[in-house]
Amino acid sequence: MSMQQVKVVKNILVGNDEVAERNHQRLTDAGILTINVMASPGAGKTSVIVSTIKALRDRANVGVIEGDIAGSIDTETVLAAGASDAIQINTGGGCHLEANMILKALDAFDLEQLDMLFVENVGNLVCPTHWSLGEHVRLCVLSTPEGHDKPVKYPQLFAASDVIILNKIDLMEWVDFDREFFYASVRALNNDAPVFEISCRGGEGLPAWIKWLSKRLVTLQYPALYEPAS
Repeated sequence: MSMQQVKVVKNILVGNDEVAERNHQRLTDAGILTINVMASPGAGKTSVIVSTIKALRDRANVGVIEGDIAGSIDTETVLAAGASDAIQINTGGGCHLEANMILKALDAFDLEQLDMLFVENVGNLVCPTHWSLGEHVRLCVLSTPEGHDKPVKYPQLFAASDVIILNKIDLMEWVDFDREFFYASVRALNNDAPVFEISCRGGEGLPAWIKWLSKRLVTLQYPALYEPAS
């Protein structure tokens, strides 16, 4: 019985990856940098997206796919912040988004009008890690009140991330966040992902994050600029 269960799970993931690859190619062809935002509830995923939208207001049209178990509060928030368009996906209890959900959501966008797409995954530090959506960037957001030990407790997410944001640094001294322990834990899992310390409330650290993200966008839309000379 256990072998059959493993087979079924493997088949589901393979099917998801096939759809994710279709999503990825479609988004790449359209020149839309897509960021899969993963974090626990309350880490500040929406706040990071809102701050990024505002910072890029004059440089990029940003769309958002909001994944929640229920409700549309975050969709209303990103639209009010200046998102070009936003689509709500309610999973009805599911703990993560899947590639076929994104496939359907893309049909609701005018892709020609977008430069960037954020996918705010369901708040969870485990399930979203295993499900590719077709994104170009996997972003993990951690807030200081959650504790410096999260990379140790949830290693797969931090190991799989392309970039990590440490949010709410304005609260660091009040919650006894051990920065040295956090970085040592992250680097033991992932030596390549840049870490940006930011405060969405005060704006600290946001320029460095925006600069990194903007370079990724330009690299996608104008790859010839970054191709090595022959």
